[in-house]
Amino acid sequence: MISLEDRPKLYIALAFTAGILLTLGYKDVYPDLERRFQSRRRWDARRKSLIEASRDHVNLEDRTSTSSSLATAENKQAPADTARSYEIRSGIEGTIGNTPLIKIKSLSDATGCEILAKAEFLNGAGNSPKDRVALNMIRLGEEQGDLQPGRGDCIYEGTVGSTGISLAAIARARGYRAYICMPSDQSAEKSSLLLKLGAIVERVPPASIVDTSQFVNMARSRAAEHTSSETHIGRGFFADQFENEANYLAHFEGTGPEIYAQTGGQLDAFVAGAGTGGTISGVALFLKPRLPKLKVVLADPQGSGLYNKVKHGVMFSGTEREGTRRRHQVDTVVEGIGVNRITANFEAGRELVDDAIRVSDDQALEMARWLVEKDGIFVGSSSAVNCVAALKLAKQLGPNHRIVTILCDSGSRHLSKFWAMAGNIGDKDDASLDNILSMHG
Repeated sequence: MISLEDRPKLYIALAFTAGILLTLGYKDVYPDLERRFQSRRRWDARRKSLIEASRDHVNLEDRTSTSSSLATAENKQAPADTARSYEIRSGIEGTIGNTPLIKIKSLSDATGCEILAKAEFLNGAGNSPKDRVALNMIRLGEEQGDLQPGRGDCIYEGTVGSTGISLAAIARARGYRAYICMPSDQSAEKSSLLLKLGAIVERVPPASIVDTSQFVNMARSRAAEHTSSETHIGRGFFADQFENEANYLAHFEGTGPEIYAQTGGQLDAFVAGAGTGGTISGVALFLKPRLPKLKVVLADPQGSGLYNKVKHGVMFSGTEREGTRRRHQVDTVVEGIGVNRITANFEAGRELVDDAIRVSDDQALEMARWLVEKDGIFVGSSSAVNCVAALKLAKQLGPNHRIVTILCDSGSRHLSKFWAMAGNIGDKDDASLDNILSMHG
C-alpha cells in the first residue's frame, strides 16, 4: 500500500520512465521528421520564388482585335520561329510540324561534328514526316474540289505504311475514309495500326511498278472504281504520294524553313533517304538558294537504284542484273526508303542532290542498336540509314561541321521485322562506330 506522501514521487518516476521509453522508441523518427520539415521549407521557398518570378515576366497583350485572334479554324502549320509557342492548336492537324531539332550526342562526340536530327516522329497525327505530306495532299484535294467533307469521299493510297497511317488519322479528322493498299511483306504492326484507325487495308504481293497489281497501281484502280461505281457514295480520291507535288511542297513550305530557323542558317550538310523523294527535294529546294555551299546527300539502302542515279546518272542496282532481280521492290530489310525508279517528287529536286551514300542492312541494324544503347533513341529502319549516312559524311568532312538529318518514325512500327533482326539490347556485344563504318555498304 503506497502512502499518500509517496504518490507524487511515484508519478514523477512513472513520467520519467515513460519519457525515456518514448525517446528510445521514436529516436529513429526524429531525423526523418526533420528532413521532411526542411524539405517542406525548401519547397515552399522555391514555390514562392517561382510565383514571384512569373509575376515579373507577365506580358500583357491586347487580344481584342481580329488580327491577333486565336488560331484559325484551319490552323495551318505555324512559322518555324513559333515552334515553342504556347497557343492552343486546332485539332490533330495543329500538332503537325515544328518538330524539335535534337543533337545526337554520341555521334557528335565521336566525330567532332554537330550531328542534328529533325525529330519527325513527334508529328502528332501519324508520328512521321508523312503527316506533313498527308495533310498537304488532302488540303490540295479539297482546294481542287476532289474532296468534300460529308459527301462520303474515300482517300485511296498505295504505301508501305507511314503515309497510310498519316492519311488514315487525318482523313478521320476531316470527315473522310481511307483505303490503303500495301505490300504483304511489310511489318504486321503497320497494317494493324491502320485497321485501328478505321482504314480498309488491302495487302498485295510485292510486284514491279509496271504490274497492274502493284500496290500503288492497285490503289489508283480502286479509287477509279469507287468514282465510277453507281453503288458507292461520294468519290474516290487517289492521293498519289509519289507523283503529287503537294508532297515535296509540304517540306519546301514546312520542314525546310524550320531547319533553317532552328539552325540560324548555320549548317553544312543535309542528309536524307528517299522513297517518294519529297523530303530531300523539298528541303533542298528551300535551303540551297539560301545556303549555296550546303551539301545535300542522299542516304540510300542496299538494293535501291537511286544511289547510282545520283553518283553515275544511271538508274541501276545490282539486284537488276539478269537472273538476280527479286519480286520485292528493293532487296533490303529497310522500309520506307529506296526505290528503283525516279518519282516526280524526287525529280523536282534531283539536280540539287550533291552526293549519295550507300548503307547496308547490317549497318542500319547496328546503328539502330547503337542509338538505343548510347542515346536512348528508338527509331525505325529508315532513320537508322539516315544516321549511318550522317556518320559517314561527318568522317568525310572532318570535325567542326554541322549536319542535319531526319528521324522518321519510332521503332515500335518495326518490331516484327527490322527490330526482330536487330535483337534486344544487351543480348550481344554492340558494334563500335568504327565497326559499323567498316561493314560493307
